[in-house]
Amino acid sequence: MGSNELRLRDNWQTFSGELSAIAEQDVLSVFNILFKKTDYRIIKEPKDFLHVYEKWPLSSYEKKQIYNPDKPYKHGFRPDYAIENIKTKKTIYLEVKRQDGWVEGKEPSAGRGNAHERLCKYFTPGLMKILSEKSKIAGSLPFWVVFVGDITRDPKRVREITCWFDKFTDHFLFWRNNDHNALCNHFIKRITPLLD
Repeated sequence: MGSNELRLRDNWQTFSGELSAIAEQDVLSVFNILFKKTDYRIIKEPKDFLHVYEKWPLSSYEKKQIYNPDKPYKHGFRPDYAIENIKTKKTIYLEVKRQDGWVEGKEPSAGRGNAHERLCKYFTPGLMKILSEKSKIAGSLPFWVVFVGDITRDPKRVREITCWFDKFTDHFLFWRNNDHNALCNHFIKRITPLLD
């Protein structure tokens, strides 16, 4: 176990009470505490991809077929967070998806939201290439998704999401009950090896 991982574990144990005291434990709060005095940092809404689409090259034929405004415009996206290992310069992009779901006392239609479907853009060949180059993570997905809310217990959505990620089970977490131990443990065991 490396010294960075030991510091993460120490922070996790040392600040456990502080983490429990957070009124609404959210991902940013948990990681700001976990990353104290480590080589990791979390960036809210990183601006790395704000211009990705506007600069995407098109054939001359396509350019002639579309509206080409005279004014510059911004067209891209922002992940919810980026987690960077400051030493290795490796980064993983993090999406937090909160959604209702079909659970006890609710109808199956309670899980009809599409927050989970909006993350599918990350699986597209073009964005996978862009994210992989920027993240410096090779041979794996350059993103991680934390699901929050009833979606984490919805039998339809849990199976759907598990199917999408297939063998890449390290890249998603059903964060139930805002259990900071589960979030920290998942990060330390499954995400830090990608960033080291």
